[in-house]
Amino acid sequence: MKIDQIVLATGNKGKVAEFASLFEGFSISVKPQSHFNVEDVPETGTTFVENAIIKARHAAEVTGLPAIADDSGLAVNALGGAPGIYSSRYAGPDATDASNIDKLLDALKSEPQQNRDARFLCVLVFMRHHLDPTPIICQGEWLGEISTERHGDGGFGYDPVFWLPEQQCSAAQLDKTTKNAQSHRGKALVSLMKEMRELLAQS
Repeated sequence: MKIDQIVLATGNKGKVAEFASLFEGFSISVKPQSHFNVEDVPETGTTFVENAIIKARHAAEVTGLPAIADDSGLAVNALGGAPGIYSSRYAGPDATDASNIDKLLDALKSEPQQNRDARFLCVLVFMRHHLDPTPIICQGEWLGEISTERHGDGGFGYDPVFWLPEQQCSAAQLDKTTKNAQSHRGKALVSLMKEMRELLAQS
């Protein structure tokens, strides 16, 4: 199939810029859904995959263009996988990064360090059109632990408490290049680009 333009089902400027640079070599324009006045759709799925598909399908249906969406979050084993798909609103509908971290640290306050293992998960979905029966789905994960306090002021979300034993620092203390190479989103993106190159080579 011939692809000239892709809509990204997000308003995150950083993500838009990242995808736009990746597709430059294919002469494909990547625009955020806000460019087409696409409003956010309720994430009613029960998994990261379902929510990513919901967002991609919605953007594709409204714009008539191929769409990419991601859904990601933090899963803590001691909490049965929570906050999971509710990571961004763990502390409530109006949650902030700070309030989410506070709730997480409180939930784990009685857990020893050996029981604080966690992983970041990211699912990326590409849909050729809103009725695409076989969307491309790629997943990445990043293993770590939840520290007992914040470390560093970089990154966003739960990065200040996502501890990386091998580096002896938090995700918030990594430089951008290192983080992108190791992170759940970075790994999912590598997989997606591999799939996309094969798709575009056939067009």
